[in-house]
Amino acid sequence: MKFLTNNYSYQALFKDQLIVPSLLLKHYVRIGLSETEVMVILQIHRFYMEGNHFPTPNEISNYITLSEQECAQTLRKLIQNNMLSIDQKQNEQDMLSECYSLEKLWSQLYTLKEEQSNNVYEQERNIFILFEQEFGRPLSPFEIETINIWIDDDEQQPSLIKAALREAVLMGKLNFKYIDRILREWKKKGIRSVEQARNHSKSFHTNQNNKEGNKMTNRDVSLYYNWLEEE
Repeated sequence: MKFLTNNYSYQALFKDQLIVPSLLLKHYVRIGLSETEVMVILQIHRFYMEGNHFPTPNEISNYITLSEQECAQTLRKLIQNNMLSIDQKQNEQDMLSECYSLEKLWSQLYTLKEEQSNNVYEQERNIFILFEQEFGRPLSPFEIETINIWIDDDEQQPSLIKAALREAVLMGKLNFKYIDRILREWKKKGIRSVEQARNHSKSFHTNQNNKEGNKMTNRDVSLYYNWLEEE
């Protein structure tokens, strides 16, 4: 199969690309945008990059499935929700003209990114503190490196590492090898959240109790569920 025709290279297509911030695609739902609104934003962004800083609803509607009226309604909603603004700019001849600005939207997205980064950092820092509290001593360099491997290489969520630690504590097997086994087993079973870990642990302990012929008292069984009930 030929991919080049009439001496035309498909590589040339990549010279006419629109740079779209990945944060918009990742987090538009979290900041309250719909797919329709995102498409209008992308069209405004495209027009801006091509030199048209104030496209009309009619111009935008020519490239999407919305009518001119629907585009106008979407633009008004974006402005009301502080995702879009109409600014004035001055040209070299001191003439003022209106233009759309997406600065408020980009600001929201990057503020969200910074908050997430700060939250992740705080969660990771708390993991080390929690381990030292449970072990009753400072962690060794090897143990610190092990936790870093869980976070960086294995991409385990701090909340899931915390859940594995609590599981090890309640099982009376407080050591890094056992915690590592728990995390590997959860990863193998596709467990990626604390909620999934809770369900798995409840099922596991229930089965264990049944096998032991209900030798455990209700009080004993509740110990295994303590961490599962925490938010």
